Amino acid sequence: MRHLFFLITVPLLVLIGAVGYFHPPVLWAYVLAGPLFLLGVHDSLQRRHTILRNFPVLGHLRYFFEFISPELQQYFIERDTDGKPFSRRQRELAYRRAKNLDDSTPFGTQLDLDSDDYEGLLHSIYPAPVREEAPRVRIGGASCTKPYEASLLNISAMSFGALSANAVLALNEGARRGGFYHNTGEGGLSDYHLRPGGDLVWQIGTGYFGCRTEDGHFDAELFRAKAAHEQVRMIELKISQGAKPGHGGVLPAAKNSEEIARIRHIRPHTKVLSPPGHSAFDDAQGLLRFVDHLRALSGGKPTGFKLCIGRTDEFVDICRAMAEGSPLPDFITVDGAEGGTGAAPLEFNDSVGLPIEPALIFVHTTLQHFGLRDRIKVIASGKVLTAASLLKMLATGADLCNSARGFMFSLGCIQALRCNTNACPTGVATQDKMLMKGLVVADKSERVHQFHRNTLRGVMELLAACGRRTINDIGMDMFVRGDEFSTQANAFYPDSLSGAWRTEVLPSEKPPKERSSV
Repeated sequence: MRHLFFLITVPLLVLIGAVGYFHPPVLWAYVLAGPLFLLGVHDSLQRRHTILRNFPVLGHLRYFFEFISPELQQYFIERDTDGKPFSRRQRELAYRRAKNLDDSTPFGTQLDLDSDDYEGLLHSIYPAPVREEAPRVRIGGASCTKPYEASLLNISAMSFGALSANAVLALNEGARRGGFYHNTGEGGLSDYHLRPGGDLVWQIGTGYFGCRTEDGHFDAELFRAKAAHEQVRMIELKISQGAKPGHGGVLPAAKNSEEIARIRHIRPHTKVLSPPGHSAFDDAQGLLRFVDHLRALSGGKPTGFKLCIGRTDEFVDICRAMAEGSPLPDFITVDGAEGGTGAAPLEFNDSVGLPIEPALIFVHTTLQHFGLRDRIKVIASGKVLTAASLLKMLATGADLCNSARGFMFSLGCIQALRCNTNACPTGVATQDKMLMKGLVVADKSERVHQFHRNTLRGVMELLAACGRRTINDIGMDMFVRGDEFSTQANAFYPDSLSGAWRTEVLPSEKPPKERSSV
C-alpha cells in the first residue's frame, strides 16, 4: 500500500503505450506519467529522506503542505486575535493606517477583558485638547555639537541585504516626507539609504560593515568619510539586538550579492556572520571611550549604543563608569527580546534576553540611581506597532521609540515568515529581483509616511483621552492590568451599614499577581 501510488504508474505507462499505438495523441500522457514514474524510482533509491523512501511520490505531499503551512495557518486557522508575533487585527491596523483608510473597528472589542493579561488605559472624564502635532525630542548631550530633533516614532535598524533595495528606498523616502529618522541597520551605509534624502542613523555593528579593514577591524578614516554625509544625523553602536543577543547577525549567501559585498567590504556570495562581540573594546570604559571616539570622528553628531539587556550587572558597570567620569553617550537604545526582523536561531529568539518592559524599567531606574537619566535619552525598540504600545514605552521609561516590523507592514509585509529564505513574497526581505519589482517605491513610501503620521495622531488622541496635555505627563499610572482591575474597583466602596466609604481591599479577594523585578 505504501508504494501503491508509485506502482500504479507502471500499468498506466503500459496502458498509455497500448492505446497510443492506435491513437497517437494519447502518447502525450507520457508527459505526466513518465516523470511521475522516474520520480518514484528516484525516491525509492535515495537514502536521505525516509518519508520519500517509504512513500515514493506520495511523500512529496508532506513537504508541500509543510512548506505552505504558515499560509494555511494564517488564512484558514487563525482567529483575528491570534497570530504571532502580531495578530491579524494588529496587522490590519497597520495596513489601514498606511493606506490612510478608516482604522475604526465594528461591534466592540474581541479581546478577553476578563483575562489577567489584559492591559488598558485609564481615561479621564475631563479629556485634554488633542494636539495636532506630536512633539519632538532633542538628542545630544554636552559633548555633542550637532544635536538632533527626533520624532517620537522612527524606523528601527534593518540592513540593506536583509531588506531589498526597493524596501530601503521606500522607507527612506517615507522618512523624508514624514520628518523622522531611518536606522540603517548594521549592514552599512548604502546608496539606497542616501538617495531619497531622509534622515539616517548609521548603525555600526560588531562586523563594522562599511567601515572595516580587510581583516574585519574598525577603520577610523573610512568611518570619518562616510559619517560626514549630511543625511547621517546620529551614530548608533550596536552591542546586541533583541532577536539574537550575543550571537551576531546572519546574512545568508543567497542574499550576499556583489553589490552588498561592495557596501559591506566583504567577499560576495558567502554566508556572513557578524562576530558576537566587538574587537574594539572589551569592558565598560572601553565601550564608552569608543562611543566618544565615534562622536569625535563624526564631527560631534549624537552618538549612543544599542543593546538587549541580559546580565544586569554589566549595565550597572557601564552606568558606574559614566558616573565616575567616563564619556557619556547621547542616547541608549534598549531592544527587547521580543524584537527581530530577520534570521536567528530558535533558542536565541525564544530564550535569550529580557523583554522590553522590564528592560526599560531597569535601564530607566539604573540611570536615575546614578544621576544620569536627565543627560541621556532612552530609545525603546521591541514590538512598537500601535499608538497604545508606543504610549506604553514612553510611560515605562523611554523618550522615543523605534519600530521595525510596523514599518515592514506599511511596506506590505504579510508576516509570511520567509525573511530568512530570500523568498519574501512581498519583495520586502529579499534580493530576488523578480520579487523585488512588485514593491513599487512611489506607492509604498507614501504608505510609510502615512503609517507614521496616523500612528502619532493616535498617540496624541490617547494622551488627550487620559487627560494628559504633554508627553512629560505620561506615567505608568495611566495603565492598569487585568489582574489589577478588581483591586482598583474595590479600593473604594460604600459600607452597607454605616454608609461610609471603605478604602481597603476585601481580604477574601484574590491578591494581584506578584511581579518579577529586575
